[in-house]
Amino acid sequence: MSDNWRRFNEHLWRSEAMGFALDVSRMGFPESFLHAMADPIAAAMKAMEELESGAIANPDEGRMVGHYWLRTPELAPTWEIRREIEETVARVREFASRVHAGDVAPAGGGRFTELLSIGIGGSALGPQLLADALGDPGQPLRPYFLDNTDPDGIDRTLQEIGDRLPQTLTVVMSKSGGTKETRCGMLEAEAAYERAGLSFGPHAVAVTGAGSELDRYAKAGEWLTTFPMWDWVGGRTSVCSAVGLVPGALLGFDMEGLLRGAREMDAATREGEPLRNPAALLALMWYYAGEGRGEKDMVVLPYKDRLQLFPRYLQQLVMESLGKELDLKGHRVNQGISVYGNKGSTDQHAYVQQLREGANNFFATFIEVLRDREAPSTEVEPGVTTGDYLHGFLQGTRTALAENGRESMTLTLDHLDAPALGRLIALYERAVGLYAGLIGINAYHQPGVEAGKKAAQRVIELQNSAIEALRAASGPLTAEEAASAAGAAGDAETIYHLLMHLAANRDRGVTRTSGELPFEDRFAMA
Repeated sequence: MSDNWRRFNEHLWRSEAMGFALDVSRMGFPESFLHAMADPIAAAMKAMEELESGAIANPDEGRMVGHYWLRTPELAPTWEIRREIEETVARVREFASRVHAGDVAPAGGGRFTELLSIGIGGSALGPQLLADALGDPGQPLRPYFLDNTDPDGIDRTLQEIGDRLPQTLTVVMSKSGGTKETRCGMLEAEAAYERAGLSFGPHAVAVTGAGSELDRYAKAGEWLTTFPMWDWVGGRTSVCSAVGLVPGALLGFDMEGLLRGAREMDAATREGEPLRNPAALLALMWYYAGEGRGEKDMVVLPYKDRLQLFPRYLQQLVMESLGKELDLKGHRVNQGISVYGNKGSTDQHAYVQQLREGANNFFATFIEVLRDREAPSTEVEPGVTTGDYLHGFLQGTRTALAENGRESMTLTLDHLDAPALGRLIALYERAVGLYAGLIGINAYHQPGVEAGKKAAQRVIELQNSAIEALRAASGPLTAEEAASAAGAAGDAETIYHLLMHLAANRDRGVTRTSGELPFEDRFAMA
């Protein structure tokens, strides 16, 4: 038996029941590494066990972390939480069924045929991944997304929907209801309905926290219904909550299957022996590759068009969870793993050259799906199909990297359906939690994101101050003069960019002043 074949057999995890495999044999770790990491990974697994039991796993916010309960409610630490989860799943199923049957219908008659999902972060990436991975032409509703505050992007989406807006059901998702990106998208959508002579409420559903700003807005506007978003579920791990279940069920996907697949992977990743636990193996490989400090990037290469959004999904899950300045003891550690990637084989033409011969600052994860398609395949050469070529490109690229000392792992799915996608998502959720335990950081808060939100609000406040300063001025002001007049002398550069933006949009129909001279004209370009 060759050394390569022996190593492959020793470091291949496979579940026949789940049709899922993980091969880490092409990572260059010595056998002594696994022995040295036995105690740290055992401690990380113990912490994960405590998290699932309801321990305060997010000490900054004093919160439990319970996304695992979403697919196994009997693990929830209280019967109230279990009941809420089970009731929500049942309500989602019943609501989607009524929409599909036409019992919940547009105010003007007919049926809902379009779905507009409005959210940001996990409330966008989760539903988008579901729609792209599981969608087919026969589904009952067609999906559209508002996931940014880019006015042009919003216009493009609304123009795509076009005259089907009366048959469009809109789902707005925000835990607090105050998230600016989601609120902006909601107000833009509401304005579009009003321009079409439609009332927004009979076309709208909210997924939000009880008593939140969005919850109150939905009730006041007599929206169709609301579904809960709990504070013990983070956005990046919310796809098994109403955040994913509501749009997924409305689109006709097998959401029970998604939950079942995630539940099966959760069970497999509770195994105490790391070599028989795929999430522990992933976490250990991340630790080995980056020496526990994230020194190498994670390149994710799915060889399946339906999984082309999975690297984007992982960017938030991995980078928001692991990118932390401080560890649990308050020490500055600046941890994190950078994630990028796109679908194979298309995008290997863009960056495999560098992966093979450039800076060796990454480790790759190939994702293959063995089943090509459900329909019969056309032979493009005698006995060869397009799927054969796709598989050949994957194996060829994997070999080319290995020949030049570049490390990789391979995840193999027998086929891609809702349960398989649930398993894939759950595997990475667990791996992130275990890796966080290995490096001693809190994977479940996001202080950097909150800092960015506060900074953005400060920019809006600066804009308002600058506008008032320009209104009060007797003549044009430079950005530095406007900043000084606004009491923000240290922010002249920011005010310059703000005023340039406002000036570029002076003809876009927004009234910001009623004086003879529009305030934009008071901004001296010099």
